Amino acid sequence: MKAWLSRLHTDLVTVPSSPEELARFELSHALPDISCRIETDPSMGEGYHICRKSDGSFLISGGSTGILYGSYALIRSALCEKSMPDNLSSSPRYALRMINCWDNMDGTVERGYSGRSLFFEDGHFHYDPFRMRELGRLMASVGLNILCINNVNVHFPAQLLLEDYLPEAASLADLFRPFGVRLMFSIDYSQPMRHGISTADPLDPAVQEWWKGTAKRVYNAIPDLAGFLVKADSEGRPGPFTYGRNHAEGANMLADAVRPYGGKIVWRCFVYNCRQDWRDKTTDRPKAAWEHYAYLDGQFADNVILQIKHGPFDFQVREPLSPLLLGMKKTNLAMELQLAQEYTGHQIDIYTMIPMWRELFEELPAENIMSVAAVSNLGRDENYTGHPLAAVNFFTYGLLAWDPETDTTAAVAEWARLTYIIPAEDEKKLVNLLLSSRRVYEKYTAPLGIGWMVTPHDHYGPNPSGYEYDMWGTYHKASHDAIGIDRTASGTGYLNQYPEYIQKKYEDPGTCPDLYLLFYHRLPYTFRMKDGRTLIQRIYDDHFEGYYDVISMVETIHDLPFPNPDRDVIRERANRQLHNAKEWCDIINTFFHRLSGIEDEHGRIIYD
Repeated sequence: MKAWLSRLHTDLVTVPSSPEELARFELSHALPDISCRIETDPSMGEGYHICRKSDGSFLISGGSTGILYGSYALIRSALCEKSMPDNLSSSPRYALRMINCWDNMDGTVERGYSGRSLFFEDGHFHYDPFRMRELGRLMASVGLNILCINNVNVHFPAQLLLEDYLPEAASLADLFRPFGVRLMFSIDYSQPMRHGISTADPLDPAVQEWWKGTAKRVYNAIPDLAGFLVKADSEGRPGPFTYGRNHAEGANMLADAVRPYGGKIVWRCFVYNCRQDWRDKTTDRPKAAWEHYAYLDGQFADNVILQIKHGPFDFQVREPLSPLLLGMKKTNLAMELQLAQEYTGHQIDIYTMIPMWRELFEELPAENIMSVAAVSNLGRDENYTGHPLAAVNFFTYGLLAWDPETDTTAAVAEWARLTYIIPAEDEKKLVNLLLSSRRVYEKYTAPLGIGWMVTPHDHYGPNPSGYEYDMWGTYHKASHDAIGIDRTASGTGYLNQYPEYIQKKYEDPGTCPDLYLLFYHRLPYTFRMKDGRTLIQRIYDDHFEGYYDVISMVETIHDLPFPNPDRDVIRERANRQLHNAKEWCDIINTFFHRLSGIEDEHGRIIYD
């Protein structure tokens, strides 16, 4: 992150007062030898048009923030030494392109792997204005426009909505406004009960009036606040179910409160039975989102957005697209991704996410998806993302949120070129390493879509039965002869939540794509894969290959001429990844060898 900012040549000691002024500043400093003019056209909104004139100068037109986005697009092209556009028009596919920070006001960050909070400490706002400007610049440079600054799991005291804290929140909003970035707050659904009201029932008039008064107070302080983010009835969080109400009734009450100010209610659909008995064979956690929300399609207010995790589980290494994203045609939806590497290596192991995201976007219909959101991977570490190479995920998320058809290789190559000035051959090695990292990580962790073989609670490192008899509904059911859960029509019926064309793709284990095989099917270890290998041999092979791949990755990393301080951090974390990969390989292979009693055909070491 810091390296990319340094390519812009100058620090923002003060912030220009508007996106147009910021665009002029950035163009004049980053491209001093190129003549650039800007022209405001409010009808273009966030879109922009770049035109090269006959004299070699450039005209950038667009709405206020559109001009800024166009300026950064031109700067990125120049700094990447790509061919400069002669005639380019671009507009974002999604209206809200969000970063969801899981920062707590005590300064901790839930699922944070990059240091403490950028915004809070000891129950108060605590931030460096210079770093806030850097963050605004990072977001604007890739087209991100919404920043939710606090954790969806709101911990009390939750001061952001209180009168005494709003001036500080408004000052923070002022810092981000020139970058076209609007703030959003996570709220606790039961908050009226902390202020003298005996209930949080969404149909209770006193509750409705409390939220209307609160919204008025908040919007008086921050008129362009994007809205509120809500996690309700999930993992112990309060919500409308307590009062016999459904989630449309709960969300719409809040939507009425923020409607006069143009606010949105972003309502997370992460609701499931988190007290499931492992003996219960009828409850299948991936079915939960559909069962809680699909029947409400068309009942949500027009300023409510349902934020749906991209898969039906919880940001696993390999999950199918959530059926809820395909099935709700009359409701505004947002797809939620996770930049924070909770299940994908904790920003210790390298895991470039854009290959996974592109697969998801290719299956996603455009018509009712109005927003995308990503759980932040940012923190107070000097490099913002803990692992310097994790910054590729923040950067490429922004490009993909703007245009979901962004080319994967081109996006990663652009980040590498903007971040490190290294020889072309080394840059190519870095790009190839990043692009292969997702598949490498997948090979040495949970096999073929089964998920969840991680150490409980921390979610780093292998523990194949860590959650097997726990309450979270994340079971693999491995026995001496088979593994997996049948989610077809003859099993839990989860696959029936999808359109027919997807059902046909996955219902037959003989034609189901290998990497999703154990998500949808329960199979014997002797099942023959499409390439002729048995299932158990494929598991062994993948884990050995993944470990060997990491050995090669570490060798490449030690050869690449990264500048310091990045070099030392990258090498240290690469060595930790190598240890982690070996642990995964040995523990998972031993686990299945002990269960199945089947030897590795290649005679490699598996520990008894």
